[in-house]
This record gives sequence, C-alpha cells and structure tokens, in this order.
Amino acid sequence: MNVELKRKIAFALSMGVVTTGIISFALLALNIGFTEAFVLTWLRSWGVGYVIVIPAILLVGPRLQARVERWVR
Repeated sequence: MNVELKRKIAFALSMGVVTTGIISFALLALNIGFTEAFVLTWLRSWGVGYVIVIPAILLVGPRLQARVERWVR
C-alpha cells in the first residue's frame, strides 16, 4: 500500500471519528436532551454513524473530490 493511500485512509478514519462524534452529540442533545441515558445513547449512535460514514467517505469522497475539481477549474 503506498503512502498516499495510507494517508487518505488515515484521514478518512480520523475525520469520521470527529464528524460523527460532533453530529451525533448535537442531534441527540437537541432531540432527547441531557437525560440519564444520554452518554450511552450518544456512544451507540456515534458507533453506528461511524460504521456508516467510513465507507461513504472512502467510496463517495474520491468521486466527489474529482467532481469539485472539475467544477472549480
């Protein structure tokens, strides 16, 4: 595996952790508030979101990036 591919995968994994954590936290806080079950519900939602978003970043990301490059030129 070349360095560029490793970099892209590491970025996708890191970005997935950050974005899913922030979004799941904000949406749960807005929708259910800070209940006793908040932390466990948030961690569960975060995990589900992460499993969904990583393939999306890795599969959709390169196509979207290429399309944006064409639009910007």
